[in-house]
Amino acid sequence: MGCSSCGTNTGGKPNGCKSNGGCSTGGCNRMNVHDWLTNLPISDAESICRVIEVSFNKGSRKEFYRNSTVHLFEKGELVTLEGVSGFDVGEVSMTGELVRLQLKKKGVEENNPDIKKVLRRAGDRDLEQMRQNKEREPKALMRARSIARQLKLEMKLSEVEFQADGRKATFFYTADGRVDFRELIKAYASEFKVKVEMKQIGSRQEAAKVGGIGSCGRELCCSTWLTSFKSVTTIAARYQNLSINQTKLSGQCGRLKCCLNYELDTYLDALQGFPENADMLETTKGNALLIKKDIFRNLMWYTLPESSKQYPLSIDTVRKIKSMNAKGVKPETLETEEVTSNKPKEIEPEFVDVVGQISLRSLEKADRKKKFNKSRDHHKDQREQKGLSQPQQPQQQRGPRNNNPRGGSGNTNRPNFKVEKNKGNNNK
Repeated sequence: MGCSSCGTNTGGKPNGCKSNGGCSTGGCNRMNVHDWLTNLPISDAESICRVIEVSFNKGSRKEFYRNSTVHLFEKGELVTLEGVSGFDVGEVSMTGELVRLQLKKKGVEENNPDIKKVLRRAGDRDLEQMRQNKEREPKALMRARSIARQLKLEMKLSEVEFQADGRKATFFYTADGRVDFRELIKAYASEFKVKVEMKQIGSRQEAAKVGGIGSCGRELCCSTWLTSFKSVTTIAARYQNLSINQTKLSGQCGRLKCCLNYELDTYLDALQGFPENADMLETTKGNALLIKKDIFRNLMWYTLPESSKQYPLSIDTVRKIKSMNAKGVKPETLETEEVTSNKPKEIEPEFVDVVGQISLRSLEKADRKKKFNKSRDHHKDQREQKGLSQPQQPQQQRGPRNNNPRGGSGNTNRPNFKVEKNKGNNNK
């Protein structure tokens, strides 16, 4: 993803960081700005810009404030600002001379009296109050959507932002047409006990607030560095020889991708070297019609009406045939150019006879188990049939079983006496 400076040509070479980060955008963070003049000493304290840029809601909204205090704020500091009937808390995103450039870019005068003031550095009480009101936002969004649904309004609420002191709430919504939300404002004011401000945004601004990952694998341009949204048409896709596929050409906002305009100027510059009015060439076999232009190889592809073969022609060959047609001469054949591909050839796997070399052990094991179960059931059936054919004999009663292997009553609790023979009485 390149920024605007990467897409600007100077002497045929692109400027900027070549999409490696660290250029005018400071990388691919959310609306981040890198101040290259931070470490430079201040020559004149009176000429320093007293206006700073403050970001809210993780960089999704930025505004200018006048620093009326004696402090010199640095980027990243939390400051308490003048709000609507109260105060708000934001993060300093830009200071110094870069703010003057932004004021000039946005068309805001530095001495404009309507610019609100910075009150002080944010204290613990300010931060705690801001944290409590920020925790209300998810539940307030769900409740606000429910109220809008009850009033049957054709609108979609995308975000709710509370002021740090909780006295004001801004509701961001998208709608295709005009919405009469006079009753909605009354319902929101009585429900949330705040001053309500409704702000309509486009689908691209909504995608920027939500964020996400694009088809390129990187964060969305609109949520990282892109702030001005230009109109994108399908003409940009046609100039770049892209297939008109609405699914592939649309971004997460549902509109055509903004990146279709990034390389459009390069394609238009390259197409200036191609001959004009070369959509058809006259030959003895018929009129050859132009299919596409390959600006990377400087080739133009043609096809004949009664043939499906495609003929790649160089720019010089097309100009030569056009000059011949202007004189009433028709060439017999089209001198095609040899097209080489840099892709490696795919080697098809050779056929190998592996019959008898592969052993499927799982199938063999299942087959053995099946045979064993079948044999067991067969023997069981034979035993049952044999038992039914013979008459049953009465079962004799048996006495208590003797478990003693040496005989006896089998009482194992009696003491075991060992009798020793007297060797002296053997002669008796």
